[in-house]
Amino acid sequence: MTVHSGEAYYNPLCREKLVIRTPAAETSGERAVMDMYVEPGGFAAGYHTHPYSSERFILVRGELRVHVAGRDVILDKLGQSVLVPPGTVHRWFAHSDTEETFVVVELNNRADRFEQLICRQLFGLAQDGKTNKEGRPHMLQSAVTMSEFSDVLRFTDRPWPVQRVINGVLSPVARLLGYQGCNPEYLKRRPFETAELEELPEEVLAHLHGGEPAQGHR
Repeated sequence: MTVHSGEAYYNPLCREKLVIRTPAAETSGERAVMDMYVEPGGFAAGYHTHPYSSERFILVRGELRVHVAGRDVILDKLGQSVLVPPGTVHRWFAHSDTEETFVVVELNNRADRFEQLICRQLFGLAQDGKTNKEGRPHMLQSAVTMSEFSDVLRFTDRPWPVQRVINGVLSPVARLLGYQGCNPEYLKRRPFETAELEELPEEVLAHLHGGEPAQGHR
């Protein structure tokens, strides 16, 4: 089930809300633009890579720390951005203890599957208390979900060949117990809310691949 412009998806554990600006359905699945609001103390769910996708973070307000390729990049000025190339280890963290951070995120390549994994499956699991403290699915759920979406996201605490072996052993057991890589319940779950897209400053629009009109794409 696709997502639509203005729909908001919330991860209470990671303290992250994504508002869809340009859904992948409008770009044949190849590109998505999302407004990411991060509460103080918020973080991405574990160090990870996107094997085939690039991801760009562009700051609108607040402060975000992005750990990418072994170094920290602090976004604290309007229009600052950082590009994460495909296959690069990264993770982001709120860098302000008092202020909500607003960042525009652009994902290129396999954006439709990214939406399905992040907005539907991982956020749904977090809402239902089925993740660890980092927002990652528990062992059996992780085996089937991360196998199904290995082209979109791979956690990096273990080398990928090792993860493939572990997931390959656990996945048949998980499926026998009823676990699914993408739970149909989450595909049908209504968004957290419908939000009005904020107008983006020119300093932010200048970074977006292909351009975005000042009021979003509406």
